[in-house]
Amino acid sequence: MPPIPIFITGTGTEIGKTIVSAIVTEALHADYWKPIQAGNEGDTDALRIKAMISNHESVVHNTAYELELPASPHIAARKDDVFIDLDHICTSLSQIRSNKKYMIIEGVGGIMVPLNEHEFVIDLVQKLNAKVILVSRNYLGSINHSLLTAALCKQRKLNVAGWFFSDEYMNYEDEIVQWSGFPKIGSVPYVETISKEFVLAEAAKIKTKLIQLLQ
Repeated sequence: MPPIPIFITGTGTEIGKTIVSAIVTEALHADYWKPIQAGNEGDTDALRIKAMISNHESVVHNTAYELELPASPHIAARKDDVFIDLDHICTSLSQIRSNKKYMIIEGVGGIMVPLNEHEFVIDLVQKLNAKVILVSRNYLGSINHSLLTAALCKQRKLNVAGWFFSDEYMNYEDEIVQWSGFPKIGSVPYVETISKEFVLAEAAKIKTKLIQLLQ
C-alpha cells in the first residue's frame, strides 16, 4: 500500500502553503501535486516547487485543472467553461501515485474555498482520505482564522498531523497549538529570498518530528 497522501491547506490564501509544501516535499523526498491551479501568469506553484527543492527523487506532477483567472476556483472554472470534478481528481491521484513515496498535495486557498457549486476544499480532502497539514501565517486575526479552521477539521473528523506557521508579525503559535489541540510541526521564518539552501535547512529541522507525526 502506498503511504497516505498529505494534503497541505490552511487558513486562507497567501499564507505560506507553497513554501511549506516545498519544505515537506524536501524533508520526505516526496512527490508533489497541485491538482488545481487558479491563475497562471507563467509562474505556477508547481514551477516554484521545482525551483525550491534540491533532491532528485521528488516528482512534480502536472495539474488536473489549470485555470486562467486568479480567483476562487469555482469562479475561474466557470469562466473557462470547466467543471471541477472531485472524482476526476481522485482518479488522477491513483494514476500518478507511487507505492513507495509520500504524495504532497497542495490545496488552493483555505479549507473552505469552493471548488464547484456544492463542494469545497474540505470535501476534496475527505474524498482523498488524506492526512492534513495546516498552515497559518502570523497576522492580526490569525488566531480567529486558525481556530475556526481547526474547529471545522474536528467537526469533519479530518486526520490532522499538525500546524506549520509562517511569518513573524507576532507570536501566536503556542496559543493556537494549545487551543486547537493540534501539535506544531514547524515555523518558517520570513526571508526576502527563498533559496534551495533555505528549504533544505528548514526541511532538516522538521524531518524527524514530521515523520513521527505521520505515523
